[in-house]
Amino acid sequence: MKITPRPAGAARTARLSSLVRDVEAKLAMTALAAALVLTAVQPVLAHDASPVHVEQPWARATPPGAKVAGAFATIENHGSTPDRLVSATAEIAGRVEIHEMAVTDGVMTMRPLPDGLPVPADGSVELKPGSYHLMLMDLAGPLKDGEHIAGTLTFEKAGTVPVEFVVAPIGARAPEGMSHTPQ
Repeated sequence: MKITPRPAGAARTARLSSLVRDVEAKLAMTALAAALVLTAVQPVLAHDASPVHVEQPWARATPPGAKVAGAFATIENHGSTPDRLVSATAEIAGRVEIHEMAVTDGVMTMRPLPDGLPVPADGSVELKPGSYHLMLMDLAGPLKDGEHIAGTLTFEKAGTVPVEFVVAPIGARAPEGMSHTPQ
């Protein structure tokens, strides 16, 4: 016994197959669009994930033969939890230390902060000449005005933040284009 499909059933099956293919194609396009959006947004999400932002990292130029330099920035913590700057690097320095400079009874002192520098919740810390700063030590060569020096700042909670120190002239009190009250 041979069964021949009815013409109406064949048409229905063909329409159903066509509908399934259309739905599959639309789902594939939606998945592709979602993947593209997530890929485009991912760097923004990753950047905003850290509440700590480093603004205007800069360093002072040095004379030939100098083995140390000062580096500065403003560290902003937009989070509700305090953090701590625990270390730093600079590609031209053998090592970098976090320092504090202060005047006590008319005597200027400078000391390393081996436990790091606290950064308050919803606050900021300014690394500037005459105050908190980074000491770039064992320099591989002089820092020249206008150069860019790659480095990192590492925080207890926020992790490592890449920075690029812009080198300002010898004796600068602030990076180019910013006025700063002398200390």
